[in-house]
Amino acid sequence: MVRGERRKRPPGRTRVVRVNFVFVEPAFPANQRRFVRALAEVGATVIGVGESPQEHLDDELRSWMRGYYRVANVTDETQLDAAVAWAQERLWVDRLESTIESHQLTAAAVRERRGIPGTSVRTTWLCRDKPSMKQALREAGVPTAASTAASTPDEVRAFAAATGYPLVLKPRAGAGAQGTVRVGSDAELEAAMVAFGDAGSIAVEEFVEGHEGFYDTIAHDGHVVHDWATHYYPNVLEAMRERWISPQFLTTNRIDTAPFYGEVRELGAKVIAALGITTSATHMEWFLGEKGLRFSEIGCRPPGVGAWDLYSAANDVDVYREWAHVLVHGAPDRALSRRCAAGIVALRPEADGVVHGYSGVDEVRARYGEWLLDEHLPHPGTPTQPVEAGYMANAWMRLRHPDYDALRGMLDDVGRTVRVHAG
Repeated sequence: MVRGERRKRPPGRTRVVRVNFVFVEPAFPANQRRFVRALAEVGATVIGVGESPQEHLDDELRSWMRGYYRVANVTDETQLDAAVAWAQERLWVDRLESTIESHQLTAAAVRERRGIPGTSVRTTWLCRDKPSMKQALREAGVPTAASTAASTPDEVRAFAAATGYPLVLKPRAGAGAQGTVRVGSDAELEAAMVAFGDAGSIAVEEFVEGHEGFYDTIAHDGHVVHDWATHYYPNVLEAMRERWISPQFLTTNRIDTAPFYGEVRELGAKVIAALGITTSATHMEWFLGEKGLRFSEIGCRPPGVGAWDLYSAANDVDVYREWAHVLVHGAPDRALSRRCAAGIVALRPEADGVVHGYSGVDEVRARYGEWLLDEHLPHPGTPTQPVEAGYMANAWMRLRHPDYDALRGMLDDVGRTVRVHAG
């Protein structure tokens, strides 16, 4: 057989009901192993493709995989294609999956080249390129902010003149709030354009005022089979800029009972249909303000920042296993209990430098011990990370409670009480 040619089934041979996966980057970051474990547990055969030497993978991770192919760069299409060709010479490959934003487009391109079902290049591009995404959604009747792709300063200035301030400028394919700048005047716009430098083309958007949250799903054949609604306090752009804030996000257990979440679900279904999403996890941001519910952006992948850990704890399921079960068997394994709300509070160091110690930790453990899921308190001497590095970059605590409002109060109290001494 020619190397790289997809293996054909011999005529008349019945296919064994076993789903074979190539999974991109099973070892890094650390929670990637949870996807591999879940696939193996529900009966999939997994071939890993990653950048780590195989001998650096631990025995447990290796036990979940049938094989492993090392590449220098998983985002290099030629290298990933060679890895998938290697796998196809050894077994029928049913799916090629990646769960990290920066891997999505490469995986989609190789998927199409190798004739493997899954999220298309077009859908992946629309989920990564913000101006194209929003144009497609506006054409489908989804309410979203005015936006454009701008390649020159004059194009940015023209959009600002037509739309007005405030605006946000961001990388076209960025994730979350990374690289996002809010501007409220001509002077701020000029400074921001200098900061973007040689970025080429950037996304420029109307800044939507309102409360920010996200809606996450696992979809099968374009239909949502599991979903969660989650709220930011405060909104992400503010949270990633202000050291004094101990920001939170909370997933609600009221999604099946509060009318507002019916609107969120309708919005999500429209977005999934308009972008051609079939079987995948999704992560969708939204705003609620004076103009009503507005779509912000979507990733055709699982959320980051440990959100699935919170969903698992709140709903008495293993969400990683649910994802795997949907991909392998075409349906979820267990219903979500909606028993609890769950959330995380980020605890910022009082200054950059190294961690010196903590105060208030024993107090909140005593008050909320039965509701405390886990915590991350880096040892004294650990270098701090910048505020903009995110919710889990430094110290944090995660809690759950049957009452959403009570949980909000608990997280507020943790944020006020615990201090991370550093400098």
